[in-house]
Amino acid sequence: MGKLRGGTVRRRFTMLYAAGFLGSGIVLLALTYLMSGSQVTSAAPEQPPADRPARPGLAAAEQRIRDLEGQLSDAHGQQDHQLVVGSLIALVVMVGLSLLLGRVLAGRVLRPLRLITAATRRISAQNLHQRLAVTGPVDEVKELADTVDGLLERLEASFVAQRRFVGNASHELRTPLATMRASLDVAVAKPHPAAGTVALAGRLRTELDRVDHLLDGFLVLARAQHGTLTDRTPVPLGELAREALTARAADIAAKTLTVDDAVRADAWTPGSPALLSRMVENVVDNAIVHNQQRGWIRISTEHDETEARLVVESGGSVLDQSQVDRLTQPFERLAADRTGSEAGSGLGLSIVAAIVAAHGGRLALLARPEGGLRVTAVLPPAAGGGGVTP
Repeated sequence: MGKLRGGTVRRRFTMLYAAGFLGSGIVLLALTYLMSGSQVTSAAPEQPPADRPARPGLAAAEQRIRDLEGQLSDAHGQQDHQLVVGSLIALVVMVGLSLLLGRVLAGRVLRPLRLITAATRRISAQNLHQRLAVTGPVDEVKELADTVDGLLERLEASFVAQRRFVGNASHELRTPLATMRASLDVAVAKPHPAAGTVALAGRLRTELDRVDHLLDGFLVLARAQHGTLTDRTPVPLGELAREALTARAADIAAKTLTVDDAVRADAWTPGSPALLSRMVENVVDNAIVHNQQRGWIRISTEHDETEARLVVESGGSVLDQSQVDRLTQPFERLAADRTGSEAGSGLGLSIVAAIVAAHGGRLALLARPEGGLRVTAVLPPAAGGGGVTP
């Protein structure tokens, strides 16, 4: 099936049809030649007795008969030759026609398989509910389509169960986290709490905040990977970028980062405002957290008829591209000495990759030769403020 698109199977069927027709034609031609080949035999004229002289009229008749027999034999030879030549010409013509007919027939035979292949390629984690639903007689092709439909059904059930488990587990874990926060607040609120209790409460709150942030990341990742975008609408990437920079002004100032803002107002993409906002926030957070003191950030948006792009670059040490390529996997981090690596949950860029994929885009991570990282999110375009492009 892997070579079906290139026509290999179709060519094989065509050659098989043509070879079968050629073999049958050769056998038919041989049988026709053998059955049509007849020898002309004639009885030798009776010679007159030696003591009786031959009559002149009888000798002339016998000579005439021999001449006619020779002409008849030549005529049969010519007919056999013409039959063989004509049959060979007809065989060559029919071989050409059989190649054409075999290609057409092979195309019709393989057409259901091509449809199944195309439909299977269109089905992904975002539309596992779709089925091939091939109709027609119960044959090998329909059995194959039904088998694929059964596989898709099992995959859909598995994805749904996984998404339900992640969501339920994350929500259930929030309850003990809230209980622990309340217990800490009660302990600290008592009159004259011990200094050790206050210090312990502060450390526990920090860890609880990290766990809560991790659970929130799980929920967003589960929705982006297996959820459906029911709130799709045109979203301005430039506005989301400026909002993310404004919300993190204190963190930018704490590291004395220089921000080069080159966002455009016409960079719009159709999608979920909540997920796209989280995508931009994660990319900006990554550029801030994993930056160095007095470093720089360059953020820009671009838009044309084919795509909308968000580009975030940050300075820093020189990174290994092979390690950068793994950052879209959950809990993947670079070397331990990377600035700020101990503060992240390891889900930031994996969430970004899942959100970009859910919107039909692509994410590119590039280790800059001068040092630092370049993150480019390429998404489908939408008219600024207008309807969603198809």
